[in-house]
Amino acid sequence: MSTPWSRALRVADLTAADPVGCGGVVIRAGAGPVRDLWLDHLRGRLRPGTPLRRMPAGIPDDRLLGGIDLAATLAAGRPVTEAGLLSEADGGLLVVPMAERLTPGTAARLAGALDTGRVPGGAPARFGLILLDEGTGDDERVPDALADRLAFHLDLTGIALGETRGAFDDRDPSEVDEARPVDAAVADLCRAAAGLGILSLRAPLLAMRVAHRLAAEAGRATLAGDDVREAARLVLAPRAMRMPPVAEETREAPPETAPGEAAPDPAEAGDTSEPDGTAEDGDTPEAGGRMDAQAQSVVEAARAAIPAGLLAGFAAAGARTPPPRAGKAGALLKSVRSGRPAGTRPGHPRAGRLALIDTLRAAAPWQRLRAAEGGAGPAFRVRASDVRITRFRQRGETTTIFAVDASGSAALERLAEAKGAVELLLAEAYIRRDRVALVAFRGTGAEIVLAPTRALARARRDLAALPGGGGTPLASGLYAAADLARTVIRAGGAATLVVLTDGRANVTRAGMPGRAQAGADALDAAALLRAHAIRSILIDTAARPQDSARRLAEAMGARYLPLPYADATAMSRAIRAVG
Repeated sequence: MSTPWSRALRVADLTAADPVGCGGVVIRAGAGPVRDLWLDHLRGRLRPGTPLRRMPAGIPDDRLLGGIDLAATLAAGRPVTEAGLLSEADGGLLVVPMAERLTPGTAARLAGALDTGRVPGGAPARFGLILLDEGTGDDERVPDALADRLAFHLDLTGIALGETRGAFDDRDPSEVDEARPVDAAVADLCRAAAGLGILSLRAPLLAMRVAHRLAAEAGRATLAGDDVREAARLVLAPRAMRMPPVAEETREAPPETAPGEAAPDPAEAGDTSEPDGTAEDGDTPEAGGRMDAQAQSVVEAARAAIPAGLLAGFAAAGARTPPPRAGKAGALLKSVRSGRPAGTRPGHPRAGRLALIDTLRAAAPWQRLRAAEGGAGPAFRVRASDVRITRFRQRGETTTIFAVDASGSAALERLAEAKGAVELLLAEAYIRRDRVALVAFRGTGAEIVLAPTRALARARRDLAALPGGGGTPLASGLYAAADLARTVIRAGGAATLVVLTDGRANVTRAGMPGRAQAGADALDAAALLRAHAIRSILIDTAARPQDSARRLAEAMGARYLPLPYADATAMSRAIRAVG
């Protein structure tokens, strides 16, 4: 009987036998003994002399792709190049830890090398990738462009250490069925991929490579049906996006006739086939009709090997929007002095930090030409066009601004539940290291109860002390929240506004009573929020959904959430889903 661990070891064997042809493996697993055992097994199955390199995080392009060897260039007086990490891995494997955090630029360079087998300088770089996906959520995953180019996708998260003992492979080479023509095998794999909802054409191509590798390992020059089925199990099943449809019966068998009875007339039995045996249009292979037994067996093999919970995970991920994470939710900002280094660019040292090594690398190839120009000067000549400065990037903080209706109507309705929802969200924002702010409006105006902060204890204390009662100056609350959000955005952060109100305003922006004018002022404030594209959510806290709250949400361009029967936990979940 095949187990997830035995299939994982089978993948390791196939990858070690043909690192370049298989493309590599995406392994979803955190650091631990199970992943280490798999990597050790892979390392032990590689042929002697096969390169196995590990790519450090944040690797610069010159180390990845190759470039000028600065020390050798200065010593020789002429450009001397050095091989990059991709060229060093030629013919072997490159292990990429934390692949879910690869930058788009690095992922594009790896994908380009996989496609061409060379780096931009022309050096050979034919390798396979081992992408270690250590993401903890659905929003953390390896780039699709890379995952699509690798034959195998493994998930080791559900394998316990005890399950790695005594694993075996249930494939018996002595029990292989008849040969399968290449054209028929390609058609079988394409049908299986289509049935599983796999849109990429690379998947069946990679599965065909694996099938040929399986046949070669068994010492056969031709494919067998078992090769195609196992390739479907190992390559196609982990990519499944849906369950394949159940095969239909080809035809109902004609009723048996008793001895002495005449056989039923085909026309009466509903047989509309032509006398010469021509199949109906829907039954022809060209029309995508019924599959033969071999083709159906490939689909069924892929269906049986779909990892448990894979499709449920896709459905759950599609039904929700991932919440912002610490360090990821803020807007991407450019900086000249601080942040994470993001390469270099030509510039003046006064405009940023001088990148000395990159400056020397830019000047090194031109030294022979500059020396030939003659004239007195230093042995190593650097011009203004060679100067490089470091580029930095950083992400702004995310600030969640809660605008809470603390008027008498809200206090009568659901102020306590609104406080509970805000308190839950405060705790989650603290875990993500985001900032929170609190604006309360009641009586004749609005006040910033809590400026943007990460102090959870203070936020809870101020929220608990928030009184309820008085009129509803909704416009004042929205203007105050808008001013605070614009301040956050001007400082380089990202702001999300969560308004908790029943939408029934009765105090104007000037602090005077009057429902008509108060409603108009509130709509004006909502239009201001929409004009500044401030991401907003309006929670209707009334006992029943209010048309006034819905109109206000439309004017704000906000997500409207009527939660008449929800408790604090449900409110928190709804806000987190759209945040």
